[in-house]
Amino acid sequence: MTNLLEASGLHAAYGETRVLHGTDFAVAQGGVTALLGANGAGKTTTLRAICGLVRTWGNITLDGKRIEGMATEDIVRLGVAHVPEGRGTFMEMTVEENMRLGAYSRPARHTTDDFDHMFEYFPRLKERYKQQAGTLSGGEQQMLAIVRALLIRPRLLLLDEPSFGLAPLIVQEIFRILARIKQDAGVSILLVEQNAALALQFAEHAYVLETGRIVMAGSAAEISQDEGIRRSYLGY
Repeated sequence: MTNLLEASGLHAAYGETRVLHGTDFAVAQGGVTALLGANGAGKTTTLRAICGLVRTWGNITLDGKRIEGMATEDIVRLGVAHVPEGRGTFMEMTVEENMRLGAYSRPARHTTDDFDHMFEYFPRLKERYKQQAGTLSGGEQQMLAIVRALLIRPRLLLLDEPSFGLAPLIVQEIFRILARIKQDAGVSILLVEQNAALALQFAEHAYVLETGRIVMAGSAAEISQDEGIRRSYLGY
């Protein structure tokens, strides 16, 4: 399978503090890749590095095009959408206004069908379309963050801890919808998720990070069956 995203020798730092130390990873076209590891391993920094939000050096290519060093807004225009940890919802705005921010770069006449399509996946948001985002439940805010990202029509979706703070039933619903979106739209997904068991069920391929270095890579099935990796890095 062709890779949409590839990184090699990727380093990242906040000021003088280095977080990533020469990582190599890839995301297949139309596939789901999980990035696992303990808190502080560098998972969130990896997503930020792809988006140009931290200082990086090394190589990052999207569909064969080098993107390291590009401005974040230019990376977004190439089809990379980021759902950050904590969701990044604009609480004072309505659901509608948050959604329109996701589609801001496209003509308004093209967004109506996309909104209707998103409501097929997330009917709760249609019910709360004019409601202030800050009054939504945690699960609904996560749904809104995902929809806002999808409205740029991304080729690559970066998800940072989508299950954080949510009830198990809501988490199952969100991942069920994500599986539908992947199948319908063919979007590639790079998933950072503390719930390693859930992530490995959802992904086809996985990498395990420890203090900014890849310590294991392979199919999700292989990693989920490795007892040493589970005990040492994944916590189950």
